Amino acid sequence: MRISVIGCGYLGAVHAVCMAKLGHDVVGIDIDERKIEALHAGRAVFYEPGLPELLREVLGTGRLKFSSSMSDAKGAQLHFLCVGTPQQEGKYATDMRYVDEAFASLLDSLEPGNVVVGKSTVPVGTAARLADALAERSPDTVLAWNPEFLREGFAVKDTLSPDRFIYGVPDGEPGAWATAALDEVYASALALGTRRLIADYATAELVKVAANSFLATKISFINAMAEVCDVAGADVTVLAEALGMDDRIGRRYLNAGIGFGGGCLPKDIRAFIARADELGAHQALTFLREVDDINVRRRVRVVELTRTLVGGSLLGQRITVLGAAFKPDSDDVRDSPALSIAAQLHLNGAEVTVTDPRATLAAQVRFPELTYEPNLETAMLRADALLLLTEWREYQALTPEFAAGLVRRRNILDGRNVLDLHRWRLAGWNFRAIGRPYDSASTDGRAAPKWVAGKPGK
Repeated sequence: MRISVIGCGYLGAVHAVCMAKLGHDVVGIDIDERKIEALHAGRAVFYEPGLPELLREVLGTGRLKFSSSMSDAKGAQLHFLCVGTPQQEGKYATDMRYVDEAFASLLDSLEPGNVVVGKSTVPVGTAARLADALAERSPDTVLAWNPEFLREGFAVKDTLSPDRFIYGVPDGEPGAWATAALDEVYASALALGTRRLIADYATAELVKVAANSFLATKISFINAMAEVCDVAGADVTVLAEALGMDDRIGRRYLNAGIGFGGGCLPKDIRAFIARADELGAHQALTFLREVDDINVRRRVRVVELTRTLVGGSLLGQRITVLGAAFKPDSDDVRDSPALSIAAQLHLNGAEVTVTDPRATLAAQVRFPELTYEPNLETAMLRADALLLLTEWREYQALTPEFAAGLVRRRNILDGRNVLDLHRWRLAGWNFRAIGRPYDSASTDGRAAPKWVAGKPGK
């Protein structure tokens, strides 16, 4: 099919490349000339595993091109809206300027029979509003809402082989027409058994924010349990394994740490709260305020744990922060808890060096006052404390013996609970972790959980 993708940021660029990989003829459109030039040259403007190689491959087929002119969308059968929906400055609500501007600019390029497909995460009610505008301006076209469920680091896989499709479509013939068009776009994944759910506009919009809110709640729940474990002397990692053995709960995302970040979860739950308030359902989502508060509180807790780790004062302490991105396999530093903690340590008088395999340049733009060193060994030299705050594989592979040859003092805080606590303590390190007993005497020799019949937790 002939497809246009409006907006070539993270969502749009991945979607355009993957649609071309599936065999469609695609034009990606963005007003940022530098972004378009980079994509034309086969360079992704952000780090996403597998994307650069796939981008160069599909450019070579001639099925993918990029443009800064909306007129190049003319001739496409489907138009995917993939522009950003950031949080409004100083408010919880979503900034809808980019969606509205992109939609308005697209109208002149629409032709009878076209389908406009929203993929951006928007406040519930947006699709109905845009559908009304579309019916007035271009009555022979139809709007569908097809939310994305991409995980950074797995975005290519999640687009080519998603776990489900949600179509928000109108009733009657227009809905059937939009459904048929989307089925043709996603024919290969549907043929392999990907589940598909047809819904109304409002439900389709709510699926994404509800899913993100549930995930955020699960993460904040285990982080709240880590706070209790800290004062009770319990071990949150063992607690999480025990909870994960319950099929009703499951083990995934029950990993206590420094909290979630990035460009989706924090702003999506806040926008959901704001929209519920506007609709008069403010009491329904009051729990999400506490989910957000727990998440932010983890960052303050790590600063206090670091202060204790180095002897009571951060002033003049050389702190090396391992990780700037909000998660591994990404260079995204938006609302990164690791970077927020680094900035707070700096404000408390510490000499902070941040290292990250991919995100130091992006982090430097956001917090230029910090020191950045992309080389891991150089970053650790003469440090008074190491803070593992993003669980990149190279940080998880660090050994206490190797690190001891670089640092000035053997202090480490594992903010993601990914290191072997016992090994580091036996090697003479002052080791702190989130929600795990601090007194080494109480944990030495304690084996990892053993499961009946050798079956691990889920």
